[in-house]
Amino acid sequence: MTEKLEKAKIEKPEEEWRKQLSPDQFYVTRQAGTEPAFTGKYYKSKDKGMYTCVCCGQPLFSSETKYESGSGWPSFYQPVDKEAVAELTDASHGMVRTEVRCSTCDAHLGHVFEDGPNPTGLRYCMNSAALDLKPEEKK
Repeated sequence: MTEKLEKAKIEKPEEEWRKQLSPDQFYVTRQAGTEPAFTGKYYKSKDKGMYTCVCCGQPLFSSETKYESGSGWPSFYQPVDKEAVAELTDASHGMVRTEVRCSTCDAHLGHVFEDGPNPTGLRYCMNSAALDLKPEEKK
């Protein structure tokens, strides 16, 4: 029987995050900001690989689950592992949504909606500034 190892949480002072991240990345991931629609570097990307957290490098979404939602942000129908993301209720901006955060470093990634494609019916609408695409190895 194998036991699942508990991952260590990554916590840093705000100043360390500011040094590590660009101003846009800091605004999105550490201040729960949102990049303008149709502006992020990954919203149109068809490159193959693994989308990781820009703050801690944790694998979050495979390009295999990315699809064109028309929303203006990179969209995925499921995370690479349910344990990779945390979902919280977000009641800001006069609406109730489900916020998605990195489970390792608590970076704000975006939101998840129930209007996605099969097989999950979910749309993980992520900010490009919160992601780093690690290209698939060429065979």
